[in-house]
Formats: sequence, structure tokens, C-alpha cells
Amino acid sequence: MNPIALFLISAAVWWLVSSFFEWSLHRYVMHRPLGSFTYPFKAHALIHHQIFKADHTYHLINEPDWKTIPMAWWNGPVLTILASIPVIPVAVWLHSWEVYFGAAAGTFLYYSIYEYIHWCMHLPKTRLVEKTWAYRRLNGHHLLHHRYMHKNFNVVFPLADFLLGTLVVRSKLSFAQPKGPSVPNVQPLDGAAFEGASV
Repeated sequence: MNPIALFLISAAVWWLVSSFFEWSLHRYVMHRPLGSFTYPFKAHALIHHQIFKADHTYHLINEPDWKTIPMAWWNGPVLTILASIPVIPVAVWLHSWEVYFGAAAGTFLYYSIYEYIHWCMHLPKTRLVEKTWAYRRLNGHHLLHHRYMHKNFNVVFPLADFLLGTLVVRSKLSFAQPKGPSVPNVQPLDGAAFEGASV
């Protein structure tokens, strides 16, 4: 097969696989301590989620807190290598390193988009991407993750959330969600009572 075709097919397949990799990493490493390796859990669940909630604090309030939005600089290369390791036997079997490099490229592109849109979600500036339908849907999806930390683990492509049963498209109860042109309404459709109010 043409090496460019192998590269592109591998990149596309690994883009889809990256949804499950992101989901697993987010659920099992960033939202719970992993033995003595607690850095991702502390940085994400204990710090990021305490600063950015599902209310007006979903958007950056205090300038120094911008540092808690992106992952550490070394995450991109490390996660790309780790996520691509399962492709090595396939690349060896096919005698084609294009398969491996395609998978690495698909993973790195996925990670780069994750970092960019996650940055835009918490630090909105009415960028061109923020005006798109897809971004608005993903922003609402992520807002609900900040509302329900054990749901909506995907930021980029919620295929794994959909297939693994962690997808939430609307809140169960009304809450004071942030406003803005790129933040969709994720309130209950049935007019459920505002959380905290007596019913």
C-alpha cells in the first residue's frame, strides 16, 4: 500500500482511538490518585476543578490561574509516545513505520486540539473557532464535566463518553451556569427545580 495512504489511515484510526485514550487518562489518572503518582490528580481534580467550576468561575477570573488551564509542557510528547506504543507491533508486522508515525501524528493532533479548545473554553476571547456549532457543543459538554466530574470525560471528541455510558447532554437540575456567546444552554429541558431550592 502507498506509504502516504498508510500514514493517513493510521492517523485517522488513531484519532478515533485517542478518544478512548483521553477518556481513560481523564477518568483514571486525572480524577483519582494512581498509587504514588498523584501529580495529574492534584493538578486536575484538586486544583483545576476547584478554580474552574460550572458557574461564572468556568471562565478565568483571577489572572494567575491561567497556569492551571493547560497540562504541563512535557505532557504532549509523553502522551503521544505512550498512546502510540500499541501501534509498534502492527508497524513491524506491516514493515511500515508510516503506520507508527501516522498514529503518533493523529495522537499529537488530537492532544494539540485538546489543549487549544480547553484553553478557549476557560479563557474565551470570541475567537473564530468559538463561533462554530461544534465548539459550542463541546463547550457545553465540558461545562457539564465541571458540573458532574464523573461524566463527560472527553473534551475533543466524545465518542468514548457516548459508547462507555458517561455522556450527559443536559444538567439534571437547573444551576447558575456561565453566560457567553459560545456557552450553550445545558439546563434541563423539563424546567427542573433550581438546585438548592426547596421543591
